[in-house]
Amino acid sequence: MKARIRASWPISALIQYAPPPDLYCSEQRSYGKAARGTGRNGISCSLRPRRDTGDVVEGVHRIAILGSGPAGLSAAAHAAARGVSHVLLEKSDHLSDTIFCYQRGKHIMATPSQLVVRADVSFEPGKRETILDTWSSEAAKHKINVRHHAEVKSITGSKGNFSIGLSDGSVVRAETIVLAIGTQGNPNLMSCEGGGLSHIQYQLDDPAEYVDEHICVVGGGDAGIENALGLIADRAQGNTVTLVNRGADFARAKEANAKALLAAQEAGHITLLTTAETTLIEPGWITVDTPEGATRFQCDRVIARLGSAPPRKFVESIGLEFTSAAREAFPKLSPTFESTVPGVYVIGALAGYPLIKHCINQGYDVVEYIGGAVDLKPADEPILEARLKGLPGNRSVAQWLEFLRQEIEILRGLSPLQMREFLLDSDVRAYQSGDIVFKRNSIGSSLFGIASGSVEVEVGGKKRMTVPIPTGSIVGEVGLISGRPRGATVRAAEPSILLEIPRMAALRLMASVKEARDTVNRITTERQLLQMFGSGLTPADLTEVLETAEIRQVKTGEAIINEGEDGYDIFVVRSGSMVVEKQIGGKSVFLSYLPAGSYVGEMALVDGGRRSATVQAAIRSEVVKLDGDRFRALLKRKPELEEKLRADMADRRRVTGYIEEQKGKFGDVVDMYSAVADFLVDQGIGEATDVLLIDETLCIGCDNCEKACADVHDGLSRLDREAGRTYAHLHVPTSCRHCEHPYCMTDCPPNAIHRGPDGEVFIDETCIGCGNCQRNCPYDVIRMDSRPPKKPDLISWMLFGAGPGPGEPDKAWRAKHKPKGAEPPKVAIKCDMCIGKSGGPACVRACPTGAALRVSPEEFLTVKRMGGGN
Repeated sequence: MKARIRASWPISALIQYAPPPDLYCSEQRSYGKAARGTGRNGISCSLRPRRDTGDVVEGVHRIAILGSGPAGLSAAAHAAARGVSHVLLEKSDHLSDTIFCYQRGKHIMATPSQLVVRADVSFEPGKRETILDTWSSEAAKHKINVRHHAEVKSITGSKGNFSIGLSDGSVVRAETIVLAIGTQGNPNLMSCEGGGLSHIQYQLDDPAEYVDEHICVVGGGDAGIENALGLIADRAQGNTVTLVNRGADFARAKEANAKALLAAQEAGHITLLTTAETTLIEPGWITVDTPEGATRFQCDRVIARLGSAPPRKFVESIGLEFTSAAREAFPKLSPTFESTVPGVYVIGALAGYPLIKHCINQGYDVVEYIGGAVDLKPADEPILEARLKGLPGNRSVAQWLEFLRQEIEILRGLSPLQMREFLLDSDVRAYQSGDIVFKRNSIGSSLFGIASGSVEVEVGGKKRMTVPIPTGSIVGEVGLISGRPRGATVRAAEPSILLEIPRMAALRLMASVKEARDTVNRITTERQLLQMFGSGLTPADLTEVLETAEIRQVKTGEAIINEGEDGYDIFVVRSGSMVVEKQIGGKSVFLSYLPAGSYVGEMALVDGGRRSATVQAAIRSEVVKLDGDRFRALLKRKPELEEKLRADMADRRRVTGYIEEQKGKFGDVVDMYSAVADFLVDQGIGEATDVLLIDETLCIGCDNCEKACADVHDGLSRLDREAGRTYAHLHVPTSCRHCEHPYCMTDCPPNAIHRGPDGEVFIDETCIGCGNCQRNCPYDVIRMDSRPPKKPDLISWMLFGAGPGPGEPDKAWRAKHKPKGAEPPKVAIKCDMCIGKSGGPACVRACPTGAALRVSPEEFLTVKRMGGGN
């Protein structure tokens, strides 16, 4: 065989080059049931080399590639195309075990769509079987030197003379090594009670094998979604499938997969449980904690797709260093994929790149780098150049990536290679001194990293002050974590460069990089404490307190403090909300409502004694537990902080004393107030930012609220006054609550649901009528309806007689003038708080008696409202 040798290859490559051993291909495929002698899923051997005899393979290969997944196969194909001595070591009996282990019939996507493939193997989106067949043919064409059943047990030696020990006792020698082994063989395991039972599996080979089963798929990444969809692809199988996702969003999944999942939910083929967590697995049953509480349902099989981690023990045995001690960390790599062991390169998923396009491109690039290429730019270079164009400073893409990674603390856990993929989702902007980054009370959930310069956060009311935030830190974390409007205005204090990270990219970063997650949690907790407690505290004062701070997830109705128990830890509400209740006269009485940004537990800490009230989650929440001993030590160092706590305690005791006094005088009124407060929390007030309430002692049933709503919304009222639930004198009609974390916004395929500048949640004209928002809203405040014909204005009626005249209701006119023929497509209809309309919500303005009021929970759930507003 005549080899094609590049002029750039070192002399050693020419000296050590030896033609690969003869190849033979014995392919036998049956994509139905596996034929005798074939491998798993029906695909047998492909491209097996003639095996050398003896303990040592003859000669020293220029490159030894471990793993024949997309990255390793691409590297081997490029080495073969360049005529470079190589060996591809694969422990299985087939190529590309990564794709081979995908479920039968899986459609494989080619993302990012804007990224071109630069390699000697092709890749187009398509079925798993088609892609495997194509790669096998191309491997034969390139005459790749592949060795199957070659499980690597050890690697010793150094650059130029590595020895690779295999499980059969033989040794392969090579000058350089490319690790393309991926992470698929090291899955994250279930950790709940019952997580070791035999009906739990971590891979799905052939969905068609399962018939008439109740199956729970745990994990909302691409693998979990694809497994769930595969199990219901043939409806005749009769499977009942539930997918459990820990988050509200599908941050790790491709957009197309998320849309397909939501379509399956819309069709009633899959049940989705989001913001949920598995707590117990039993034979035949599974228990899942959801925002509405625990639910237990039938489950014959659990398919856990919780991601995977690098095979750290093996990789570290070679001598490679990782970016951190975290299980999810990746090896330290140079921009040319070289590890901390000279001559050992890492590509593919083990390098932090799980996408097939990236893996294939890296296989091509690493062979070029090993060959001495110095001017090769990654395939995504043009995309990143366009993204970074116009920024101050004469930096290359690589210099910008390293600059951002080094300067912004939350990015330091990423490798330079991961930074490239990360920047495809983010924006870098330059700000001049005084430029506004975002305004107080604006809606936004993106995170900003300060790469250079600094920003000032404007806090306070009349005595407004600015707090400087230096280079390397972040701003915008409140919107990211709590979902509440921006808590302050942020301006550039000097010429600055900021990286804006969208919410989904930030969540993905925190989910995959422990250092980023820990940094965001530390900074958000520190700032929340400084903002709440003030008293001249500095970040240095909180160091010891934060060292032991613990972030806890709290289920709806779960208590973090129980009345009468011992304990003096402090709790900070990070997201969600809490209610405080106390036993008075043998009954549980509602005392107060604590939204995100509040703290509780200071009474037992400052004055000692047992807990004086019970504090429980109104909705699924997140709290920060601060160690009482460390906080008590802080109080000794900062007496002004103790003064603030005592002042807050005095206010709370006044409320408690007042309620106890009223209980003695007007027990029925207090009981009624407490019951109404509990009712409102049950109706979603605890997670609302704005809600419509109707005082039925004032309501005269005129329906002006509905009519006004219809009048400003083309004849379609966004509320139903009579629907909804009532307790005592308060009625909660079917009108949007504009939740902190809107359920409707989570599963909107066209992203048609947004937050406006005042916190209103509204649906724009891109709605496709899929109905996901209607199904996901727990308060039944969204309906599907056809857009009505546009009503002519008053001038048109006066001049031309168009439109409803005097005495003809708008609704009747629109019904009369509906388009002929097919029913117009339906879209989602909900309250938008009359966004863009002067004067505020029309329902409130039109109420003649003041019965209709829109309030935030903080405004309403106070003792001042006791007894109908007294």
